[in-house]
Amino acid sequence: MKRILLGVSGGIAAYKSAELVRLLRKQGAQVQVVMTKSAMQFISPLTFQALSGNPVHTELLDADVENAMGHISLARWADVLLIAPATANILAKLAHGLADDLLTTVYLAATCPVVVAPAMNQAMWNKAVTQENVEKLLRHGVKVMGPEQGDQACGETGYGRMTEPTAICAQLFAQTESGDSKDNHYLAGHKVLISAGPTCEPFDPVRYLTNRSSGKMGYALAQAALNAGAEVTLVSGPVALLAPVGVELIKVTTAEQMYQAVMSKAVSHSIYIGAAAVADYSPVVNQPEKIKKQAEQLTLVLQKNKDILAAVAALNDCPFTVGFAAETHDLETYARDKLTRKNLDMIAANWVGQEQGGFDSDQNALHVFWADGDKSLPMIDKTQLAEQLMALIAEQLKAV
Repeated sequence: MKRILLGVSGGIAAYKSAELVRLLRKQGAQVQVVMTKSAMQFISPLTFQALSGNPVHTELLDADVENAMGHISLARWADVLLIAPATANILAKLAHGLADDLLTTVYLAATCPVVVAPAMNQAMWNKAVTQENVEKLLRHGVKVMGPEQGDQACGETGYGRMTEPTAICAQLFAQTESGDSKDNHYLAGHKVLISAGPTCEPFDPVRYLTNRSSGKMGYALAQAALNAGAEVTLVSGPVALLAPVGVELIKVTTAEQMYQAVMSKAVSHSIYIGAAAVADYSPVVNQPEKIKKQAEQLTLVLQKNKDILAAVAALNDCPFTVGFAAETHDLETYARDKLTRKNLDMIAANWVGQEQGGFDSDQNALHVFWADGDKSLPMIDKTQLAEQLMALIAEQLKAV
């Protein structure tokens, strides 16, 4: 049975942590909770005690337990230290090794895996110092889940929402179950190239055409490939995500930049997964000055962009090439046509639209096609879906 030590810091998202405890217990985990003083302003320790079945830990210098070195005992007890929500303040403390309360002291004493689920105002998340703190924690081996985009308690919208408890629970168990066993390194020796996120095609200094893509699926695939033992290169359009630790990250903006980056790397990789939502067209002219709102109508002349998937598949020594197809109707017809027309080895197709998962969502479902077969992967968290798709890719790669 897994032993999870849940750290709750002081943000409005602390109410979600109660549901997280319930879900973790439902998975058969033992849960103990550590709360900061500010967390107790948002939710009562009694709530967590009732849900976890264990006393809640709040004091560093607790006369009842300190003789037994309580923070050390908790750190050694845990299989995983999960901090959710992780506020900007707690991230800063962890990144700089401060230990002025029980939670931060437990973190310093922990030798188990540490996972944080950030939650804060979108401006706080986007602040350079917060991103620097997160990058430092990633370098120290801390896993980061989220944050997500959406409406916030302050009334603003953007990235900063804590990942939903169901998704945290799913990712936590998926990561732990995959582990570091050599038996799971089925892509050891392989180099995987993944393109992810949208592209932005400017037509003046402040405006551009783009596609609706969060990059979550591509980034999840990068993590899945790493978990499988592969060497991973991630070519990413503009997203508000942190790349998995260990990947070679190449940031691009336009479709042309993504084409150049992918083509420069493709021949040295054994697998290419085109999960990016690349713009099909770009403006012929990028005006040097902002276009003023004057005429009732504005005409933009667009030109067709290079087809990255088809170009990779056409290489003499091409990698095993996997495409994605997001469709609103006739999914199988369009997916199979794209598979054949672009000479792909495999294509992963998904429905898009209301209640279909896909764009911006933490969940998705795929119908995967190859020359002589297909397989449906039901709606599930994208982290787990990426693991399933990567295993299927490896299976078909062996059959080639």
